[in-house]
Amino acid sequence: MEPHNLTSVSEFLLLGLSDDPELQLLLFGLFLSMYLVTILGNLLIILAVTSDSHLHSPMYFFLSNLSLTDVSFTTTTIPKMLVNLQTHIKSITYAGCLSQVTFFSLFVCLESLLLTVMAYDRLVAICHPLHYLVIMNPLLCGLFVLVSFSISLLTSLLHYLVMSQLTFCPEVEIPHFFCDLSQLLNLACSDTSTNNILIYFIGTIFGGIPLSGILYSYTQIMSSILRISSLGGRYKAFSTCGSHLVVVCLFYGTGLGVYLSSAASSSPRKGAVASVMYTVVTPMLNPFIYSLRNKDIKSALWRIISRIA
Repeated sequence: MEPHNLTSVSEFLLLGLSDDPELQLLLFGLFLSMYLVTILGNLLIILAVTSDSHLHSPMYFFLSNLSLTDVSFTTTTIPKMLVNLQTHIKSITYAGCLSQVTFFSLFVCLESLLLTVMAYDRLVAICHPLHYLVIMNPLLCGLFVLVSFSISLLTSLLHYLVMSQLTFCPEVEIPHFFCDLSQLLNLACSDTSTNNILIYFIGTIFGGIPLSGILYSYTQIMSSILRISSLGGRYKAFSTCGSHLVVVCLFYGTGLGVYLSSAASSSPRKGAVASVMYTVVTPMLNPFIYSLRNKDIKSALWRIISRIA
């Protein structure tokens, strides 16, 4: 069977999570609900931060950017999945698959970098409270977001180039609910050794360095908190970064869980089910994690609701 260039492939088939028609209807309702909750929750966070002057601080500026990233992240994959479930059509065009790979890598990398920047923000707030507003000035905060986006864009372009060089055999069935780059590499007929090395290199650099930065920040934060004499002071200091720490554990924990489950399981479908955690569940939970334990966010949201009512 002769391989042919990717540009001659008109479409791919996304096999999704299940072939059972009854289960597909249940999945449609479930994922539609989760998607709407994700969009609503994150947009409320953005609205609260932008409309309330009390929240015009570096921490909430980064939080609003994280919420915008979560909205974009889920929108990259879930709407197409919902359309496929509703219409029972599993195809996705070449352009659509290429777009999913590009934007998915963009927003995953951006989320990782924003979590790193937010960890540094908490480091400055707890370890250097008197100089916090001087260090975390608006210019530096904007520069952090701009650099994070630029690095993420570079990463997504590298992934785009990797995919554009692949050649495929006629069988282009992807055992996933979106175009996952690792699955596409497995389906390629051409030699992918160079592509795999590049992907692992990119993953190590843009995954390992941010995680190392977060671990360093929290090492310094814990060291500073332990030097506080009063128990109440320790709790107050730790509570300012508790929500961020939960989000970090959820993001990296689910990502690592997907990687380990894919490596341990011979069934690609099981890996697809596991990836639901970080592609759908994590972006949905982030607004709740930040709002439920944050009095400022809750107050801002109640003011918005009261004005609407």
